[in-house]
Amino acid sequence: MFPQMKLRRFRYGNVVNDIPLNYKFFLIYLVGVLLPIMVTNLVFLDRITDLIKSREQQNLEISLERARKDLHDYIEGGVAVSYTLSTDKNLYEMLDRTYTDSIDFYSTFNEQLRDRMNSYMPVNNQIERITVFTSNHSIDSGGNYQVIDPAVRRSGWYKRAKASTIPVNVLAYRTTDSNNSSASIPALSIIQPMHYYESYDHYEKLLRIDLDLSEIYDVIIREKDYLSLYLVNGQDQIVMSADSGYQRVTEEPYPQFKALENPGPDVHIVPLGSAVYLKGWRIIGITQNERISQAVLEIQMYAGLLAAIVTLLTSVFIYVMLRSYNYRVKRLARHMQKVTNEKFELIRMDEGRDEIGGLIRNFNIMTGRMHSLINDVYKLEIQSKNLEMERVRAELNFLQSQMNPHFLFNTLNAILVVCTKNNYSDVTDIIKSLSKLLRRLLSWKEDMVSLAEEMQFIDMYLKIEKFRFRDKFDYRFDIEEGALGYKIPKLSMQPLVENSCKHGLQRIEGLGIIEVKAAVADQRLQITVSDNGKGMDPEQLKALLASIHDEVSSGQNIGIRNVFRRLELNYADQVRFDVASAPNQGTVVTFGIPLRLLERIPEFGKETGE
Repeated sequence: MFPQMKLRRFRYGNVVNDIPLNYKFFLIYLVGVLLPIMVTNLVFLDRITDLIKSREQQNLEISLERARKDLHDYIEGGVAVSYTLSTDKNLYEMLDRTYTDSIDFYSTFNEQLRDRMNSYMPVNNQIERITVFTSNHSIDSGGNYQVIDPAVRRSGWYKRAKASTIPVNVLAYRTTDSNNSSASIPALSIIQPMHYYESYDHYEKLLRIDLDLSEIYDVIIREKDYLSLYLVNGQDQIVMSADSGYQRVTEEPYPQFKALENPGPDVHIVPLGSAVYLKGWRIIGITQNERISQAVLEIQMYAGLLAAIVTLLTSVFIYVMLRSYNYRVKRLARHMQKVTNEKFELIRMDEGRDEIGGLIRNFNIMTGRMHSLINDVYKLEIQSKNLEMERVRAELNFLQSQMNPHFLFNTLNAILVVCTKNNYSDVTDIIKSLSKLLRRLLSWKEDMVSLAEEMQFIDMYLKIEKFRFRDKFDYRFDIEEGALGYKIPKLSMQPLVENSCKHGLQRIEGLGIIEVKAAVADQRLQITVSDNGKGMDPEQLKALLASIHDEVSSGQNIGIRNVFRRLELNYADQVRFDVASAPNQGTVVTFGIPLRLLERIPEFGKETGE
């Protein structure tokens, strides 16, 4: 079994080693850069598309419910007025009285009836007219009081009201236009017989409250950006819609809403109300698919543009980095091939200071010495040097096969050895911190880390900054031991410290101090990063806070904005984030996270102490 496994590994190694260098770089770019960008972009686009559709669906439901509630309130307001008037005993008495002549009627009208209906109009602006119809022929028809004559009895609304078995009716009908007897106009009325008091039942009395259709149309047209709304009665007739309006002057009857026979997913039906007089009345909304399609198209274009920009930037970066590596290795390989043909040419180029540059320098030294020895020693010595060259070539091939993306750490270790030998203690410490910092960045796989790990990372970062600023910069930590075990999003403090170094301390005179505090108070983990730098005036601070809370990034204050967005993403509105600053007095950034939202490493204090 083991020999078979070794054979497979050997074959796999041969396959990888046989791939030309250009193809290897192309595969690294394709698999390591381009493919993750495309996959991430597709997943992001799919998720955003679902969110857009969900948001639009919620907007549709809100729009439909808002329209239903407004129309329901309009009708309910008219019904409330109808109930009030139908129980007005004084009105019954005036309408049931037999008047001797017109003077007798108008005397009573002026005293009791003139403003009785109009008093309800200002409060209920959806009511267009209130009319009482009565069979009392001693009343002069006019205004709000009309005699039931043959024309009224022949009207459709009167017949439907008389045929109804419920006390209150909401009817949509057409009536003759007063300005054009050959045409009809739509009407929506609340009709109720007035027979509440049996003692005043000598004459037939009927109350009709006409609703203002323009108010209802305003509700229908208001939601046209989200839905095409239709007000449909119990006979499936379209009383009003955003497309046809309310058919102001026409001889055509109300059209039927045919989509009710087989409603699709884009048709949303909501009952107008649960009262008996609203039975069968519905608000029907048809989705505006163009709006959703436009929103999805915009996010697709944005995601495509973002992917193209990221791909271009990464491609340029990878090309610049790998071109240097590829060019020098191929140049070295060509000169080594020339050496096999006894052409000892030096590689004349700026070889650089990395590992490949070291190989080129060593190759030049080796080639120069070999060329000198060939001219001075016997054939045997030449053969010996050829063997030595073969050994060096083998070592070079070995080094070439061992090179990997971690060559930066090898460089740092080489520099560290040189500094240690020369007793450059400051440089040695800073290189150790830089190496640890880079290794930590590559090895940090978890999104959440303990406060202790975050502070170790910040300490290494500040040591590097301390090396830069020397005596102009110092820092202090004030960390409660009980806070060290709580887990927070990684790199949620370092950008704040970096901002203090970059923007707060570089332009001040005197000693710059950065202070990092962490404590548990008021059931929260309180984190504070402060400096004594140049600070900000109120306008700058206001602009900074606006940039942090803005949904769209302006390209400024990226570090502190990313910290706020990540905290908001993890803890929503539970996190408290604040920035305080004054000119020449420094800046203080504070955020607090509820302890109940944080994970704590058990026995952290004990483990740390051990």
